[in-house]
Amino acid sequence: MTTDVQPIQSRLQPPSYLDVYLRVLSALMLRDMRSRFGGNYWGYLVQVLWPCAHLAILVGAMTFRGLKSPMGDDTMVFIATGALPALTFQYISREVMKGYMIHKPLTYFPQVKRFDTVVARILVEIVSSFMGVCLVCAVLLCFGSDPVPVDIFTSITGYLTAIALGIGVGTINVGICSVFPGWAIGYILVTITLYLTSGVYFMACYMPEEIYYYMRWNPITQLIEWVRLGYDPTLPVQIDYLYLFGWVFGSLTIGLLMERFVVRAQQ
Repeated sequence: MTTDVQPIQSRLQPPSYLDVYLRVLSALMLRDMRSRFGGNYWGYLVQVLWPCAHLAILVGAMTFRGLKSPMGDDTMVFIATGALPALTFQYISREVMKGYMIHKPLTYFPQVKRFDTVVARILVEIVSSFMGVCLVCAVLLCFGSDPVPVDIFTSITGYLTAIALGIGVGTINVGICSVFPGWAIGYILVTITLYLTSGVYFMACYMPEEIYYYMRWNPITQLIEWVRLGYDPTLPVQIDYLYLFGWVFGSLTIGLLMERFVVRAQQ
C-alpha cells in the first residue's frame, strides 16, 4: 500500500512557483506570437521579415538616386549596419509597451501579473531581433555582400547595447502608458524622429562639427556608429561609452521603479 500511495501523492502535489511562472511566460509568449498580423504563427514571420524589406527599400532608394555608400563600397552593408541597431531599439521599446496593453486583460487571472506580460514580450522581441539579424545576413550573402565585420566583438556589443536600451526605454513606456494610454501613439512620432536623425542612411561623423555635436546626444546615433566601427575601425567617430551605459542602466532603473510604484498602483 505504501508504494502505491506515494506516486499518487507525488502527482497530487501542487506545482512549484517556478513551474507556474514558466508556464505563464510560455503561454504569454505563444499568445504573443500568434496574435501578430492575422492571428496565426505565420503572421509572426512578417515582423521577422520586415528588416529585409526595410533594407531593400532603402537600398533601392539610394540606388535610384545614384548615391554611393560613404562607408566602403557596399551599400547593402552600410544600410544594414545602420538600420538593424536602430530598428532593434525601436521595435523592442515600442513592442514592450504594446505587449503590456494587449495582454492587460489577462492580468485578471491571479497567476498572471502585469510585469509577466512585459517579460514575455521582451523575450519574444529578443528572439525576433536575432532571427532578423540572421535573415539579413543570409540575404546579404545571397547578393554577394560580406556581412561579417572586421571586429566582430565591437559590432556585437554595439548591437547588444541597442537591445538593452530598447528594454530600458520600453519599461519606461509601460509606466507612462499605465497612466496615459495615448503615449502609445505619441511614442511612434518620437521613434520616427529619432530614426530619421540618427544616421541610418548617412554618416553622422561626416557632418559639420557643430551638427555632429548635437547628433551625438541621440544615443541611437552612437549605437549605429558603434556597430559600424566594427566594420571600419578607421571611421572618425566619437563614441561616449559611459554616456550610452548611463542611458541603458538609467532607463532600466527608472522603468523598474515606475513598474513598482506606478504600474502596480494602477492594479
